[in-house]
Amino acid sequence: MSLWRFVRGLLRHRLGRWGVLILVTMTLVALLADVIAPYDPYNIRERGRRKQPPSAEHWLGTDGAGLDILSEVIYGARVSLLVGTVTALLVSLLGAMVGILAGYAGGPVDTLSMRFADVLFSVPGLPLMIILATYLGTSYWTIILIFTILGWAGLSRLVRSQVLSIVHLEYIEAARSYGASHWRIMWRHILPAVSSLVIVNGVMLAAGMMLAEAGLSFLGFGDPKAVSWGKVLSLAQSGHAALFGMWWWVVPPGAAIFVTALGFMLVGLALEEQLNPYLRRVRKR
Repeated sequence: MSLWRFVRGLLRHRLGRWGVLILVTMTLVALLADVIAPYDPYNIRERGRRKQPPSAEHWLGTDGAGLDILSEVIYGARVSLLVGTVTALLVSLLGAMVGILAGYAGGPVDTLSMRFADVLFSVPGLPLMIILATYLGTSYWTIILIFTILGWAGLSRLVRSQVLSIVHLEYIEAARSYGASHWRIMWRHILPAVSSLVIVNGVMLAAGMMLAEAGLSFLGFGDPKAVSWGKVLSLAQSGHAALFGMWWWVVPPGAAIFVTALGFMLVGLALEEQLNPYLRRVRKR
């Protein structure tokens, strides 16, 4: 399938169009934050009165430090989208590589990799993330590394199960009989066969990783030097925004997280239908 047909099929899907619109809008907001944000949340001199409700000067009010919440939400899109997309990409690559290698090689390689995945499944994720963030640091690049280390196991199992179902098909046996190397078979024949699964799960993972970053930042383990949606909610919680009815401090970052995660999920659903012929037939019926 050509790239143009792939994009056209995605845009023809009703839910896919909404998802693409949401993600393109959020991406433009993140890229143009310096232009469209009325204030710079990283500049300590651009602060107004603390905990002010929405007004003509501050459309979404100010937080406990006097920072403009609209500007924080706009700048926060950069960190939240970066963590979600980069982590999803790295997890997809690592999970696909481990799953393909385990399913194709079998034997000790399969056993060792899947037992290690079982260990990751058995360890509580959130406490382990907190421990690693405490000792390794809380920069968002460290958060991406932690999420990647802990997040590849689920995808690798899915890819491995699909590889096991195709590794003995005729075209794989034909490539092997013609003398193709193991790496060529995995790269040129098996990877394209599982690419649909990897792409769909990667898009869904982006939403999950973005929510995980927001949760970690909300608990106070995010990057202290970066503005993210989770950090804005964390400051709102520590400032007792809900207790004093300061909805403008809670609703905007929460809505930004919800809408962006929804965009990823809608695109993922549209991709799943486009790449899965059975789902396309069910939808037409």
